[in-house]
Amino acid sequence: MNSYTFSVLFVIFLGITVSLQFWLSTRQIRHVARHRQAVPAEFAEKISLAAHQKAADYTIAKTQFGLISLFMSVLVLLAFTLFGGLQLLAVTLFKSVGDGMVYQLSLVVGFAVISSVIDLPFDYYRQFVLEEKFGFNKMSIKLFFTDMIKSTLLGAAIGLPLLWIVISLMDKAGAMWWLYAWLVWSGFQLLMMLIFPTWIAPLFNKFTPLADEALKNRIEGLMQRVGFASKGLFVMDGSKRSAHGNAYFSGFGNNKRIVFYDTLIERLAPEEVEAVLAHELGHFKLKHIVKRMIVMFAVSLGFLALLGYLKSQIWFYTGLGVDPVMFASSNNAMALILFMITLPVFTFVLSPLTSISSRKHEFEADAFAVKHTNANDLVTALVKLYEDNASTLTPDPVHSAFYDSHPPASIRIAHLHQQGQVAAA
Repeated sequence: MNSYTFSVLFVIFLGITVSLQFWLSTRQIRHVARHRQAVPAEFAEKISLAAHQKAADYTIAKTQFGLISLFMSVLVLLAFTLFGGLQLLAVTLFKSVGDGMVYQLSLVVGFAVISSVIDLPFDYYRQFVLEEKFGFNKMSIKLFFTDMIKSTLLGAAIGLPLLWIVISLMDKAGAMWWLYAWLVWSGFQLLMMLIFPTWIAPLFNKFTPLADEALKNRIEGLMQRVGFASKGLFVMDGSKRSAHGNAYFSGFGNNKRIVFYDTLIERLAPEEVEAVLAHELGHFKLKHIVKRMIVMFAVSLGFLALLGYLKSQIWFYTGLGVDPVMFASSNNAMALILFMITLPVFTFVLSPLTSISSRKHEFEADAFAVKHTNANDLVTALVKLYEDNASTLTPDPVHSAFYDSHPPASIRIAHLHQQGQVAAA
């Protein structure tokens, strides 16, 4: 392949991806607006028209904002690649610091800083205009920038050493560098799972032991029934940032902990909290977490092998607006950046495959929850969460197939009712 052919291929795939995303978004907007005036029959007695219309308006607003973000991201991608932005950045840094590891790290950091500055107005608007308009924002401007500074410092402290190792492997480990890099990356992911609950998450949120003894006893009874051992039950102060609610467990081995958002505890009845947790435990007991990790590791291995091939191909650089022979003897950092920003262009069309697998797991986790709790409790909990999070009850099916990891509300609730009837029989 030559650089011209790859440039054309890149533009074609970019056009397909952007056109597809635009089509999906406009479908979503039209479909949700079309069903805005009436609550679906199966939810008519549970969700008010006002709440349904709020969810519709919130979904439409988010999708419209997503379209603006989409076109900006396309402009930024083209500016970095075919319009010479990365080339200019690389030449400028090379003239300043010369060749070597400092240049390689500086290139990635420079790209990250520029990207973050471009994203900042969009992040700010999303939090303080969009989320604020619909009553979900609880974050102060001070906390917004404090989180940003913490994330930046944490990313530098963790990311730069990892980046140094990967670039060193790319430079010195020979043709099979990608295999060694994959081993390092996999180990890093496992390490993050181990330290995130106790070392990283507390930097951003306060975690307090669950104080409600009745709820605690109910949950411990559930864990005993399903054979799940946890290091603790905690409530997270999610309400200081958002009115959205959730529950999750993190860590693995002896470091597993169950976390509830305070907004979830306040909104749901104890039996509903138990049902939601039973669903989350279903993911663990049915080994969904392990399966997803295996898939993630396998996919990352394949992508790193592909990068191992592409990094030695001149057309990969020149086809994306970079002349690698102009400024540096080593183009490892440039290869990483180009691969990272262009990969989504070629893989977006595969998104439904991920959604299919994820939805299968959600149905299985629901079935697990029905075996160990009451199906109606999970149904009422989900309905409250749909209402509280302003999740639309009428998503466009095609849009949902690409973007939603969970089944649409009507399908999921109907499935739960069916499972509840089977369990009762």
